[in-house]
Amino acid sequence: MPIRNEGGHLASSVAAVLAQDYPVGFEVVLAVGPSADDTAAVAARLAAGDPRVRVVGNPSGATAAGLNRAIAAARGEIIVRVDGHATLPPGYVRRAVELLDETGAVNVGGVMGAEGTTPFEQAVAAAMSSRFGVGDARFHYGGRPGPVDSVYLGVFRRDALAAAGGFDEAFVRTQDAELNHRLRAAGGIVWFSPELRVTYRPRGTMAGLARQYFDYGRWRRVVVRRHPESLRWRQVVAPLAVVANVSGLALGISGRRLGLLLPGTYLAAVLGASAVAGRQLPPAALARLPGVFAVLHHAWGAGFLTSPRRLASRG
Repeated sequence: MPIRNEGGHLASSVAAVLAQDYPVGFEVVLAVGPSADDTAAVAARLAAGDPRVRVVGNPSGATAAGLNRAIAAARGEIIVRVDGHATLPPGYVRRAVELLDETGAVNVGGVMGAEGTTPFEQAVAAAMSSRFGVGDARFHYGGRPGPVDSVYLGVFRRDALAAAGGFDEAFVRTQDAELNHRLRAAGGIVWFSPELRVTYRPRGTMAGLARQYFDYGRWRRVVVRRHPESLRWRQVVAPLAVVANVSGLALGISGRRLGLLLPGTYLAAVLGASAVAGRQLPPAALARLPGVFAVLHHAWGAGFLTSPRRLASRG
């Protein structure tokens, strides 16, 4: 588990891992990065209270570096990736290892089950579980089991991870997608199963959500530069929406009102998608959903379009 600024969620996340009914002994390795909260103290208490929990340092605080350090310290042949803000359901590890054996895959994973407690988080969860919000990646909304490009978190064969060189520490974001691409390029199978549903807590503010998706977009562009064949149609839609909406608004402001059809059409699509995706939401969350959709699309698209080439040359 690579952890940083997770003091509020870490104890419950680790408790869900320790409660797994896996028939063979296992350990939890916490890679602790520099934090502004009490993450390090919480991790130390957890390690002191259970011999299955160990702590390693992650001085850079980067997720990929923390993952590699935790993997290096781990002793098992199966590596289960967990985040400090994720909660594994009962039986997750046991079923994931069964799927590794049944499918011959090198990595298996399931659904990123976004769940919110505040109206804003509920709106984000609905958007993240919608094809309109995040495209057709099955780990966001479910679907049939089978080979996919990438999965949420992942349960890996250690030998396949080692052969691929582990996580690329040049990546601040999208390191999972980049690794899964290399695993598949080496002939491995990345397997999705809707049985494996992990609870994820979304960002709690619009600003935090915008920063998150801007970073996702700019680092996805790095993946595409490294591996052009990895580009999928869903990764082009948000940048096109940004270009279309900005261009349309500029034309409208300049007096060419026909240009306003572009952002007007987008707005109509957002409102229609909100009505569908938000059918089960309380009114306060539904009212926030159109803005959340717009932030997801425009932050991701702007990040993708403005991603500097120097990011691709790191490492």
